[in-house]
Amino acid sequence: MLFVEDDAELAALMRDFLARHDLDVIIEPRGDTALEAVARVQPALILLDIMLPGKDGLTLCRELRPTFSGPIVMLTSLDSDMNHILGLELGANDYILKNTPPAVVAARLRAQLRQHQPAAHAVTAPNPQRLVFGKLFIDELCREVTLDGERIALSTADFDLLWQLASHAGEVQDRDTLLRVMRGLSYDGLDRSIDIAVSRLRKKLGDDPVAPFRIKTVRNKGYLFSPAGW
Repeated sequence: MLFVEDDAELAALMRDFLARHDLDVIIEPRGDTALEAVARVQPALILLDIMLPGKDGLTLCRELRPTFSGPIVMLTSLDSDMNHILGLELGANDYILKNTPPAVVAARLRAQLRQHQPAAHAVTAPNPQRLVFGKLFIDELCREVTLDGERIALSTADFDLLWQLASHAGEVQDRDTLLRVMRGLSYDGLDRSIDIAVSRLRKKLGDDPVAPFRIKTVRNKGYLFSPAGW
């Protein structure tokens, strides 16, 4: 999800708490750059503060709603009926106060994600060995990958890594699992080959090396293939 919040300390605390509940958060500190961040990240959910530099959260909600089909949740300290009603009228799916216990916030975000989960992010073609995510096509039988109509050349090990990630889209894959898929070895805590291979995949698949949105790093856990990033 994308969290648009200018309070850096609060944003970091919320990101770290939600990460412990397997919710991946990218922080955007300004309202006037949030639309660009949404286009770049393609989040499953947008969490919006109201009081933001550059552009307020209510204006953002109004601008996002016509084109963003996922849930938009307001997270704010503004406890007034008028703001609450206005947020919902402008298209927000929920309005949460910042003094709400973090565990309750996480539960309400999960509820929104469940309600807006598409029937299937990955569309399996008649051949079950083929996966389709937006403009990404992965054919295990032919061991071919195309993105936006362009064939992507991958080594055997890198294809196996991508297939493992993509066939478990939305699930965190730890380094031990990925290393066994690539090399048949157990992860010893020092081997960086998985990190290097993921970096190669990101480059070839047009992912952002600074803020990856297609193959995401889940701190202290591993990597997650985002089905919404294609």
